[in-house]
Amino acid sequence: MTVPEGHGVSPYAELMLCLPADWPLTRLTGLDDDPAGWPLRVLKQVARLPHEYGTWIGEWHSVPNGDPAQPYATDTPFAGVVVTPMLRVPPEARTIAVRSGIRIALLALIPLHPDEIAVKVEHGTDALIEVLDRGRVTELLEPRRPSYA
Repeated sequence: MTVPEGHGVSPYAELMLCLPADWPLTRLTGLDDDPAGWPLRVLKQVARLPHEYGTWIGEWHSVPNGDPAQPYATDTPFAGVVVTPMLRVPPEARTIAVRSGIRIALLALIPLHPDEIAVKVEHGTDALIEVLDRGRVTELLEPRRPSYA
């Protein structure tokens, strides 16, 4: 990624999204229009952003699904994501050190409801963090979780 100087962010990152154990991945044959495939499509879409636009993504960047943000599929309320540090692991597990001192950041995507996206846009990152903390939201996708905005 092309990270501007002064941000202290590694230009190397991997994105992840935790799906529940019962998510129907076995029925997916690709990233087609199957409603169950939306998390994989979102992961792919966000991962491509730095390459397609010569930009970068880092912790607490948000990516809405359109303008205005629309749900990813008919059976989900989620209409955007926020990039976060991995929350379900200890801090030392959030990066991988490889040869030559290169550090790869491990980042997670948390799906957001439209009103949670609005909190980020209108009130900033700290307000969104408060919303997510209130609901104890992590990178483990909870398909039926309510909005905490």
